[in-house]
Amino acid sequence: MNNLVEHARLFADRAHRAVNQTRKYTGEPYINHPTAVMRLLETHSSEVVTDSQRAAALLHDTVEDTEVTIAEIEQHFGAEVAELVGWLTDVSKPGDGNRRTRKALDLAHTALAPRAAKNIKLCDLVHNATDITDHDPGFARVWLREKESLLEVLSDADPSLLELARRTLNDCKLKLKEAAR
Repeated sequence: MNNLVEHARLFADRAHRAVNQTRKYTGEPYINHPTAVMRLLETHSSEVVTDSQRAAALLHDTVEDTEVTIAEIEQHFGAEVAELVGWLTDVSKPGDGNRRTRKALDLAHTALAPRAAKNIKLCDLVHNATDITDHDPGFARVWLREKESLLEVLSDADPSLLELARRTLNDCKLKLKEAAR
């Protein structure tokens, strides 16, 4: 593994552990999620994936979920990685209104993101979709509708990743429908 990528993995793991963050439904180490996002990017992208993109995939939740700042990301990983992480970080805050209002702010932010960030966002969606559908069907119904709107603003991302995300959302909706029978 490249030094930048390995440094990002270790940095993200330390940051998530520092706030005792684990995966919500499984309790597994949080780093498993960003690692899976990076692997999806590497495996399913039809485009060249750079080490900066790999690092950003590993770091994509650090600013949102830990005490890490974009300035620290830039200091440790450079401007390109920091910019991608910035695009992958929700801009809404709890004081911005209800969930619908906050998600609209985040959606508008994501719509302006560069393609590389959108590709990572698609991989994040794919990895989260199955976990949420399997472990929290009630919330999954709301979450999947939100992600359908997200796909609209990600329509100019990598076509292979976009298709994977569409298939995953459709599979999850079908699973919910079958479970309701």
